[in-house]
Amino acid sequence: MLLLTTTRDALLAPLQSVAGIVEKRHTLPILSNVLIEKHGDQLTLLATDIEIQIRTTTGGHIGGEDANITVAAKKLQDILRALPNEGEVVLTLDDKRLTVKAGRSRFALQTLPAADYPRMNLPDGDATRFSISQKSFKRQLAQVAYSMAQQDIRYYLNGLLLIADGKELRMVATDGHRLAFASSPLEAEVPRTEVILPRKTVMELARQLADSEDPLEIVLAGNQVVFRFGPIELVSKLIDGKFPDYERVIPQNHQKLITFERVPLLATLSRVAILTNDKFRGVRLVLGDGTLKIASTNAEQEEAQEELEVDYHGDPLDIGFNVTYLLDVLTNIHDDQVEWRFNDGNSSALVTLPGNDRFKYVVMPMRI
Repeated sequence: MLLLTTTRDALLAPLQSVAGIVEKRHTLPILSNVLIEKHGDQLTLLATDIEIQIRTTTGGHIGGEDANITVAAKKLQDILRALPNEGEVVLTLDDKRLTVKAGRSRFALQTLPAADYPRMNLPDGDATRFSISQKSFKRQLAQVAYSMAQQDIRYYLNGLLLIADGKELRMVATDGHRLAFASSPLEAEVPRTEVILPRKTVMELARQLADSEDPLEIVLAGNQVVFRFGPIELVSKLIDGKFPDYERVIPQNHQKLITFERVPLLATLSRVAILTNDKFRGVRLVLGDGTLKIASTNAEQEEAQEELEVDYHGDPLDIGFNVTYLLDVLTNIHDDQVEWRFNDGNSSALVTLPGNDRFKYVVMPMRI
């Protein structure tokens, strides 16, 4: 039975949109598959891991009969990637086997019934809905996502706090050692709603969203969130938990202020980081009259030191940080300058952007 005739890229692009969430090893074999639904010239692909579901629909595919099947997502993706860019791809379905033909290549894949494929129900009833540009949301994600915890026993830290409130969208992430906050304006008034997005959902959005002004529709309802952008619909469960009070963590009265050019500071820290201890990654910042020394040592008694001229004439300061936390923030913001506020050697530091109160980054010191 002929399913469809199309080009390689017309099939590979939507498959790549959904296959990113498919787990290689799963207790349910069918979750390694992608659901393919063909109706007329419309092709719908859907993948899920029970916690997240992604669906995309494309048109313009030629011929074939209507059918619903599931087939191994990674295998089909690898086959399509390996085929030449140009040329026709033909999919046929015979006796529970999906055959992919392209030129002289032929691949036969096992299928599983579409009726057995689990689907997440879309939220109904009361919901908070709003839109924001994909570019704005993606930029905001980039400013905070690196601060999420990974596999922390405090499961609510393994995600990102999303707050829609009035005409503002706020995001917060923390792993207990550092905290990132970013906000963006919304065009329409939204009732205050707080949710925690799972890490996997955040990373998938960061991967998929376009750097454009095209709209991203967000629907928050119950324990689910729906993101719709372009041809893609992403449904995700939310993390059920109480996120820490981030406002208490952000310092208010740090007196020592230095403004840095971001790129030179990033380059300096990257060089000094080469000789840090592999496990602790510590660097010392020694602040004096007009200078900042950045130094590191390791277990082999090797050391690195660089000195920057800074516009500072206050009390001296000697403080240590995990250099990874400093590199992360400087890599993921793109302003030319950053402001750094300190109090003393035992207090957290605050990184902000000049003339911009929509971004804050707090990092705890470490003993070196």
